[in-house]
Amino acid sequence: MTYPGWLDVHGHFSPPKTPEEKEKTWHAMREAKFMAPEPFSWEFEEVLKYNDKAGIAMQMLSNIPPELSALKASNDFGISIVQKYPSRFGLLVALPTNNTKACIEEIERTSAFSPPPDGFAVTTTYAGIWLSDASLEPVWKVLNECRAVVHVHPDGYAGPAQGRPSPLIEVAFDTARTAVDMLYNGMFRRYPHIKFIFAHCGGALPVLSGRIALLGAEAWVPNPEKITKEEIKSQLGRLYVDTAASAETGLAPALKMAGMHGCIYGADCGVPCSREATMEENRKSVLKIEREHGIEAGTIGNGGYDLFPSAAKRAKGEKL
Repeated sequence: MTYPGWLDVHGHFSPPKTPEEKEKTWHAMREAKFMAPEPFSWEFEEVLKYNDKAGIAMQMLSNIPPELSALKASNDFGISIVQKYPSRFGLLVALPTNNTKACIEEIERTSAFSPPPDGFAVTTTYAGIWLSDASLEPVWKVLNECRAVVHVHPDGYAGPAQGRPSPLIEVAFDTARTAVDMLYNGMFRRYPHIKFIFAHCGGALPVLSGRIALLGAEAWVPNPEKITKEEIKSQLGRLYVDTAASAETGLAPALKMAGMHGCIYGADCGVPCSREATMEENRKSVLKIEREHGIEAGTIGNGGYDLFPSAAKRAKGEKL
């Protein structure tokens, strides 16, 4: 199908902040070794300017505040942006995955949004609770029944490691650890209808996927769900990954693990660790790797539309 431009599945946003709130956030970031030169604020007008230059027609917005009332307010602000620009933005509703009841209530509450949410956004750990925690089983059952798209982002509030901010490399290992724990807990087996997208080319997971398949079902590996070697390969192969800030060296292993259908475009737009220059370099890496693998240009950029049919219609100006 022909679309007016690519779909970016990894776009961040944040509700408006007072100057004092911006300053407080900036100082907290610098204390965590994220040496942002100045306070940051998200402006949808600036995002649209960049997206127009980059050929991005539709962008999925996500934001996962660490406190429930802020999370709900953020979801409300996010849908207001989608309502203002339905052909340019979609919303991945944030879920507070430390609280099963609150998760289900937020799924139900936001289902009344118009247009409805395009999917959901979760973080690897939320208030110390991992996505693989048994308490979340009722949440996954609901999302499996509605065949939801769930974007999995590493913990954006993790502290620094060895004097460097977590967005540099820790996010890759956080993502891999989470996916592997979900695998061994049988989540991908029990909830095959959830379409999980793991950020940043799946972090370190694609590089490690061959090792996990080779050794993961051996007798010396704790495996209470008795996940087989064949299941490891097939379940990892069914995952989706986005290309955000990782395409140059992360996309080729991701293509090998998840196949072309499983690799979709993400820019990591809307956060201070991404500048226009870095997003452009990453976008060009996607095109370069498509050429190197004999993939038609734009296949990865347009791949997300299959996951988000409502957004695909809105991007083309069709009525829902």
